[in-house]
Amino acid sequence: MTGCQAGPPDRQAVPGPRERILVIRLSALGDFILALPAMAAIRRHHPVSHITLLTSASLAELGGKSGWFDRIEIDDRPRWLNVPGWLRLRRRLRAGRYDRVYDLQAQDRTALYFRLFWPGKRPEWSGIARGASHPHRDPQRGRMHALDIHAAQLRIAGIETIPAPDLGWIDDPALVGLDLPERFALLVPGAAAHRPAKRWPIDLYAALGRRLVDRGITPVIVGSESERVLADRIRATCPEARDLTGRTPLLAIGGLARRAVAAIGNDTGPMHLAAMVGCRSVVLFSADSNPDRAAPRGANVTILGCDDLADLPVDEVASALNL
Repeated sequence: MTGCQAGPPDRQAVPGPRERILVIRLSALGDFILALPAMAAIRRHHPVSHITLLTSASLAELGGKSGWFDRIEIDDRPRWLNVPGWLRLRRRLRAGRYDRVYDLQAQDRTALYFRLFWPGKRPEWSGIARGASHPHRDPQRGRMHALDIHAAQLRIAGIETIPAPDLGWIDDPALVGLDLPERFALLVPGAAAHRPAKRWPIDLYAALGRRLVDRGITPVIVGSESERVLADRIRATCPEARDLTGRTPLLAIGGLARRAVAAIGNDTGPMHLAAMVGCRSVVLFSADSNPDRAAPRGANVTILGCDDLADLPVDEVASALNL
């Protein structure tokens, strides 16, 4: 667990002791994106408190750019038998002198973090940890959507509402240099490599790309460097598509989504990001993941589900775009 500073300097000027808050939300990206409204609500509820975010290294920049946190801490997530790693984590947590912790991860690992404050005074704790001052013990929690879990958990801790956050900071000025076409749609053909069943077949993405081109819309493919092979296969059928795989950090994907006419993709983090910034989004779910618990939400979001995504026809996806 290492640390880096982040946050608006004006909060440092508040006189007297400031309440110290810790927010815990680790990976994955989609889960982190779904927690953004809760994070914003916590900052709104504690406007002058010193708030630290404990997160994964890959999400530190995104958390820091939000402006909601005074400090970002990186959780190295020691393995269960790594005793020195757990002792280092314990020292860092106790050194934070936190008055309250919002555990938005709320899994067995982070519930254990509550116990690392023993012996001595433990902070107020919002989460599922045994002995928490503000426990969320709904027996239906395992079936609830992440947004509903956060709302219920924060309500117990005194935060009554979670308004839609201002996400104007999710953008990237470097996009100006990409010379993007006036009308384009994002294609997000990747997903977790170890869960191939979450991916709509790449030839169907290619066929959809051709449909978009026929409507005067340029497909723009985004993803990690490792997903460039997917972009190559799409462009073999649809050479008009633009390949931005490996060139789009998270803030850039958000900026692209703001400018796109639509985004189409699998159940993966970039689609959560596109939906969260308001982009017209069509998200494809197989039986490998549960949209009732983790699908993006919003007036501009359409969820298409099929046990085997190979059975989801291009016509149905194209129709859902309504372009």
